[in-house]
Amino acid sequence: MSYNHKLPKNLAFLSLSVILGADLAIAGIAPLAVAQTTTVQSSIGSAVTFTCNDSEATIKAKNGPKVTNGSTTIYIGYQQVSSSNKDPRIVRFDNGIKRWCRSDYETTGDDGSGYGLFWDGGSVLYGVFSSTGSQTGNDFRRFAYGRWLTSYGSGGGPKVAIIARIDPSNGNVNYATFLTAKKPNDGKTNSLLVTGLSWNGANLTVRATSWWTPRRTNTSAMNCSGSSPYQYTAVFTGDLTKMNSASAPTCS
Repeated sequence: MSYNHKLPKNLAFLSLSVILGADLAIAGIAPLAVAQTTTVQSSIGSAVTFTCNDSEATIKAKNGPKVTNGSTTIYIGYQQVSSSNKDPRIVRFDNGIKRWCRSDYETTGDDGSGYGLFWDGGSVLYGVFSSTGSQTGNDFRRFAYGRWLTSYGSGGGPKVAIIARIDPSNGNVNYATFLTAKKPNDGKTNSLLVTGLSWNGANLTVRATSWWTPRRTNTSAMNCSGSSPYQYTAVFTGDLTKMNSASAPTCS
């Protein structure tokens, strides 16, 4: 690349800036002045306890699942509301100031908690929650109407997962689906633990550990060989109405 050294210094500098800017664009490198990037984050882990009255410092010290973009961090966990009952909690802080905290997703006797988050830094936020059965009152069933799996199912005790699409601006649940295993002998619900989430802009991929037996896309129980648990992968449409694919080694 050559430059015209006979140009006045100010014009030569302008020409050089334009050329360098074009080269940066061609190379796919953003100029530093506009290098504001968003990091997609997924955080799945052991649930921790906190209340909506706790400070960010208190919640952060628990080292529970959280996702951060810039000065904003969202935390998920639970509050021990009685000796035998936990309820989910999720809270957002901006620059250390609480923007919202939600304690109303599930307020029944179900021993539930929150243990996972996925956030693209923009409008796509998913939360992962646990449930041990259906009881009278407000729970995630009211968000799951019309979605892939609308309830915990029959039985109670085994811990299953709920995946919820959440509005990061206010914490509202847009919709949710239950994700459970199914015992092939009696049709009762069995345990499932989500271990990872990923997003491609249209579909949500869920990785999970499923006990006997994972479900097919039509919610029926798979046929499996070998010992339980199984490493299970399910791909949902972003609105959680449909499971596009489901797989687990030694299962069909």
